[in-house]
Amino acid sequence: EELARAAFDTVKAKWSKLYAKEMRSWEEQLPTLLTFYKYPALIKEAIYTSNPIERMNKEIRKRLKPMNSLTNMDAAEKVIYLDVIDYNERFAERVIRGFGDKDVKVKLNEMFEERYPTQSAE
Repeated sequence: EELARAAFDTVKAKWSKLYAKEMRSWEEQLPTLLTFYKYPALIKEAIYTSNPIERMNKEIRKRLKPMNSLTNMDAAEKVIYLDVIDYNERFAERVIRGFGDKDVKVKLNEMFEERYPTQSAE
C-alpha cells in the first residue's frame, strides 16, 4: 500500500497541472482505491482479476445477441436473470483460487463482521 501511495504521488506530481480535476478526484478516493491492500494476500489475485466477471458478461452477451427482438426491458432482464441463475448453478461448487483457504475465510469473516455486524434477534 505504501508503494502504491508513493506511485500515486509520482503520478500526481507529473500530471496534476494537466489533469488537476482527475488527480484531485483520485486523491479524494485514494482510500477506496487502495482498499484492495486490506485483504489477505492469498486472495488478492482473485480479487484483482476480473476474469470471472468478464466471463459472465460474455455469457450474457452471447445469450442476448440472437434475441435482438426482445419486446421490452423486462424481457431482457428476465433473460439475464435466468442466465445468471444457470451460471451460478454451473459454477456453484467451484472455488476461486485463494478463497478455499480456512485462514482466508476467518480473516474475511472478521473484516466483514466489523463492517456489517450481525444483529441479534430481539
